[in-house]
Amino acid sequence: MKSRISVLLVAFAMLFAAAIPETATGKSPKVRNGMIEFPEPARAKGQTDVLQLRCDPIPVVRVAFIGLGMRGSMAVERYTHLDGVRIVALCDVRPELVENAQGTLKNAGLPAAAGYTGAEDWKKVCEREDVDLIYNCTPWLLHTPIAVYAMRHGKHVALEVPAAMSIDECWQLVNTAEQTRRHCMMLENCCYDFFEMATLNMAQQGLFGEVMHVEGAYIHDLRSLNLDDKTGYYDMWRLKYNTDHTGNPYPTHGLGPVCQILNIHRGDKMDYLVSVSTDQKGLSLAAAGKFGKDSEYAETDYKLGDMNTTLIRTAKGKTILIQHDVTSPRPYDRLHKISGTKGFAQKYPVEGIALEPNAHSFLAKPEFDQLMAEYEHPISKEIGEKARQVGGHGGMDFIMDYRLIYCLHNGLPLDQDVYDAAEWSSLVELTETSVKHRGMPVKVPDFTRGAWNRINGFSHAVK
Repeated sequence: MKSRISVLLVAFAMLFAAAIPETATGKSPKVRNGMIEFPEPARAKGQTDVLQLRCDPIPVVRVAFIGLGMRGSMAVERYTHLDGVRIVALCDVRPELVENAQGTLKNAGLPAAAGYTGAEDWKKVCEREDVDLIYNCTPWLLHTPIAVYAMRHGKHVALEVPAAMSIDECWQLVNTAEQTRRHCMMLENCCYDFFEMATLNMAQQGLFGEVMHVEGAYIHDLRSLNLDDKTGYYDMWRLKYNTDHTGNPYPTHGLGPVCQILNIHRGDKMDYLVSVSTDQKGLSLAAAGKFGKDSEYAETDYKLGDMNTTLIRTAKGKTILIQHDVTSPRPYDRLHKISGTKGFAQKYPVEGIALEPNAHSFLAKPEFDQLMAEYEHPISKEIGEKARQVGGHGGMDFIMDYRLIYCLHNGLPLDQDVYDAAEWSSLVELTETSVKHRGMPVKVPDFTRGAWNRINGFSHAVK
C-alpha cells in the first residue's frame, strides 16, 4: 500500500512540476517534499559574499538620479538638505521633469546638473566617471537592469522598491554585487519610520520577550492613480503590471521592518511561504465608474486579486503575515504588528503596546508615551527633528537618505544590503507562484548561499 502511495505522490509531483514555467535562467522550479523550490545557483569560483561589505569612504558622494517621477523628484529635493553630497546628473524620459528637478537645485542655491532625456540615456549616466551613487526611481521593470548596469560600471546603487520582479532578477542583483563589490541598497523607507524604529529597539532590548510572530502589509487605495495616465503612474505602467500578474507585487513596505526585527539572514531566514488571493473586483469597478462599463479598461481581465495574504515560516519557527491590497476602499494600513512571549505592539489602526502581566489591554497613553520616549531609537534621536522638517512620508525618507550617505561617507556596511533587497523582493514571484498553484508551499531561496546565520543579529553600523 505504501509503495502505491509513493508512486502516486511522485506522479503528482511530476505533474505539478510540468505545469511550472521555466525561470529566465532556463531552469524550472521543482516540486520536492510537497513544496515548490526554485533553483539556487552555485556561487561562481572566486566569488564571495558581501555580508557587512565595507568600501572606501567617500567624502563627497556624487549622486545621479534616474527617474524623476513622484518618488524621484521628492528624492532630489531631500538631497538638497544633505551635507557631503553633490548632484551631478538628472535623467528622465520626460524633459519637463528634468527641468523641474533643475529648478529644485536652483532654488536650493546649487549648481545645475547634467540633464539626460533619451530612452537609453540611463546607460550614459551609469557610464559617467564622476558618479559614485546611482539613485534609481524608475518603474519596477527597470530597477534590476539599471542596478546591474550601474554596478558593472563601478557605481553603488540605491533603487526603489521592489528591487527585483523575479527570482532570476534577485540572483542577478546578488551575483553582480558580489562580483563588483559594490553596494546595492533597496530604498525601503518604512524601515526608518519612527514607530518601526522604536519597536525594533524594543525588540532588540527584549521588551517583547522572544518575538514569535510579526505582521506587515501594504494596504493603500491606489485606484485613482492606477487609472490616470496624467497625474498617476507614467504610461499606466503599474496598471499594465496588474493586468498580467497576481500574488503580491509590492511586499517590501510591510516586510522590511519586521525582517529586521526577526534578524533575517542575520541569525534566521525565511524558509517557505503559502500565498492566496481573492478574486479581482476593485479595479474593474473603478474603471467602469470612470470610463464606463463598456470601456476597454472596465473589460480588461486584471490578474491581480484585490487582497493577497501570504504566510511565511522561518527556519527558527517564527511566522510572518504579509498582505497587499491597492484596490479596496479602506484606510491606509501597513499593519506592523509584533507579537512576543512577553508583549505586543501595533502601529495600525492606532499605535499601541501591551505588556505582561496586563497584556489584555494596551498601555494607557501616559505609559505609552513614556515607553516611546525611553525606547526612541538612537538614529531617530540624532536626526529625527531635521527629518520631520525636511519631510518625505513624515521624515522617514530623509532618515533613509541620511543613513545611506552616512555609511558611504564612513565606509560602513549599509543598513540594508543586497540580500535584503533580494529576500524581500523575492516575494513578488514566490507569492505569484503559490497563488497560481492554489496556495502550494514555496521555498524561499537562501540568497546568502548558506551564510544566513553567520551574523548575530541586525544592527545599524556606526563609526
